Amino acid sequence: MAVRRRQRRAAGWGRALLPAVLLCLWCRAAAERLRYSIAEELGRGSLVGPLARDLGLSADELPARKLQVASAGKKQLKYFSVNEENGNLYVNERLDREEMCGESASCSVSFEALVHNPLNVFRVEVSIEDVNDNSPAFSKAALDLDIGEWTPPGARFPLEMAQDADVGSNSQLTYQLTSNPSFSLVMKESPDGINQPELVLERALDREKQSSFELVLTAMDAGDPVRSGTIKIRINVTDLNDNPPVFAQDQYRARLREDAPLGSRVLNVSASDADTGNNARITYGFGKMPAKILQRFMVDAESGMITLKEVLDFEDTRTYTLLVEARDGGGLVAQCKVVVEVLDVNDNAPEITILSLSSPVPEDAPVGTVVAVLNVNDPDSGENGQVSCELSGEAPLSIVASSGGSYKVVTASALDREEASEHRVTVVARDRGRPALRSSTELVLEVSDVNDNAPVFEEAAYSAYVAENNAAGALVVRVQARDADAGANGRVSYWLAGGSAGAAGAAALVSVEARSGALYAQRSLDYEQCREFAVAVRAQDGGSPARSSTATVRVFVLDRNDNAPRVVAVDADAGRNAWLSYELVQASEPALFRVGLHSGEVRTARAVSERDAAKQRVVAVVKDHGQPALSATATLHVVLAESLQEALPELSERAAGAEAPAGELQFYLVLALALLSALLVLSVALAVLARLRRAGPPAVLRCLGAQRFSVAGAAFPADFCEGTLPYSYNLCVAAPARAVPEAAWPPPPVPILSAEELLGGDSCEKPSPNSSSTAVVGEPPADPDAPQVCKSAPSFSVNLY
Repeated sequence: MAVRRRQRRAAGWGRALLPAVLLCLWCRAAAERLRYSIAEELGRGSLVGPLARDLGLSADELPARKLQVASAGKKQLKYFSVNEENGNLYVNERLDREEMCGESASCSVSFEALVHNPLNVFRVEVSIEDVNDNSPAFSKAALDLDIGEWTPPGARFPLEMAQDADVGSNSQLTYQLTSNPSFSLVMKESPDGINQPELVLERALDREKQSSFELVLTAMDAGDPVRSGTIKIRINVTDLNDNPPVFAQDQYRARLREDAPLGSRVLNVSASDADTGNNARITYGFGKMPAKILQRFMVDAESGMITLKEVLDFEDTRTYTLLVEARDGGGLVAQCKVVVEVLDVNDNAPEITILSLSSPVPEDAPVGTVVAVLNVNDPDSGENGQVSCELSGEAPLSIVASSGGSYKVVTASALDREEASEHRVTVVARDRGRPALRSSTELVLEVSDVNDNAPVFEEAAYSAYVAENNAAGALVVRVQARDADAGANGRVSYWLAGGSAGAAGAAALVSVEARSGALYAQRSLDYEQCREFAVAVRAQDGGSPARSSTATVRVFVLDRNDNAPRVVAVDADAGRNAWLSYELVQASEPALFRVGLHSGEVRTARAVSERDAAKQRVVAVVKDHGQPALSATATLHVVLAESLQEALPELSERAAGAEAPAGELQFYLVLALALLSALLVLSVALAVLARLRRAGPPAVLRCLGAQRFSVAGAAFPADFCEGTLPYSYNLCVAAPARAVPEAAWPPPPVPILSAEELLGGDSCEKPSPNSSSTAVVGEPPADPDAPQVCKSAPSFSVNLY
């Protein structure tokens, strides 16, 4: 009935009390703890307090700090919420103190307030103040009493006590009885401070005059306004039963473990009656008590043994007060109280709740950064409810205790995503009970990448080989750098950073593809113009700020046989006197060769056939355009062969013969002739000397002086591979009396390899710089273990004399 009355008046009371009950009284109980006090029955949206302001947060900070409430228990969160715009704490649904806390003297709701950036946690406690919204209520509408007519005046009869769900002064009850000369009402004080109403017989009863009475007992609380409840007392006057039952104790106490099994013995109460017969027969039962107490206990009507009917839970109710009645056969009743104290048992493992988890966390987060906030709660009491937390697992994390059963997980050392992109740890909570109970939960912390690694090339320096006359856009070499970072921080792009000719000069020769690191030739390369060059390639990641590294790529240009043999003459004169023209004056096969008039290039005039001799001799003359015209000759020995190996013996024989000093050979020849015919020699000598004095020595004698000619062994240019015609020049030029054009065969000196070295199978590869990686584009270098063989049309060996 009281509940129905409260529901009917809730709306009216809320509107009437709202201005008065918005207490919102808060105070700092300790560091990181806030306390508010509000009245119950406040409607949804009622202000509790300025939470953000009390935490020292301004309105501008709220979006970034992300103020929110969290709790280990979900039911606490349903009562309150935080406004994201102003940071105030509001009631989320109607608060009923009696429903939330029952008969407890104090009632409060605790939860955590979380703020981020940086992460922190505060304990908030909201005390719920009682409002007189419940009327006193009796368990039944009427109470029947049997009083014997022999009962003397002054006899007392215990009456039922009303129950008020409110607390404090709102639950302090007073009683009133309707006026009647035969009865009065007194209050009996009990040791626990609760007043028990008793009906007092003021004068003797006479059943023959009046066999029954009907009174009204009213219970009133001390709230404002006062609420009340009534019960009818129907008194039946009976014949004599002058001794009521008497309990051995007015109040009994018992202790029972919360894990006691059903049917466990709680206590045995005992009452006696001085009467005899049926008036002395006592039966036991429970008086008016809440339904949840009646559900848990039962009393034997005959023996008074109280036993456990339903399991106990210390965390739900710690103390039960039982009202036991003893009734004799004449209807007299006596009451006693039985206080049952529930003993705590360590039957609850700690409960771990993750209030906040900052994942992922950047790998450059400083040591001590809060990455998670936990709440650990154990509903047991004493040591059974004292909890300790620790982390299990290898991770750079530690756990520190905070206020109100909260814990913070912080970084204990520097993080490195490249070593571990995530960390898994287990939070273990243990209580101090015996045996101890534990619970655990896993935390997975992801580490986000920070651009703290520069790209690293696979090689510090690269070498590449490219055959000349390559096509524009041909692949030269591919470089690769790796970056240990992830995402854009690990995405590598390539650029030309410079080289032996600078960045601009290198860009004219090669280009690099930004994504793949492939270097391509920008144009066709010419060995005769550029034999090698170096470029610097920069690898840069996509981080901010970007990181980069540089590697050197050295490119070697390989020679191809793209230039025909050429007879070259040099005239020290100027103008027309230095204009030169070439022609063939003698050849073994005149139709087989021709010479360029101004270039001096000796070319085949027709296809070489098998009928042509293997050895050919060609004599070329060069003339200037002076007056008179001067000239010089050169002899070319040409060997026709299918391959280089066939031509080498001929070249070796001719080279060996050329090693003997020509001047010495002719000297012995003249000496032998002089011995045969001294006279002839003398005559010839005198004639020659006379001629020499007039016109200078003849060309044939100019070849006799060792200082007047050059001797070259059988040798071959180092770059004869890949189709280049091997050739050697032996030159003998007469020294005229006056300035005579001097022929040079060939113009610049080139590296020389001897025939023996060539036959020994030395590689045709060009020397490469110290590098761990090489590449050749076009035709790769020959196998180091096999001689290079040029498989083209007949090879030519040319000796010039």
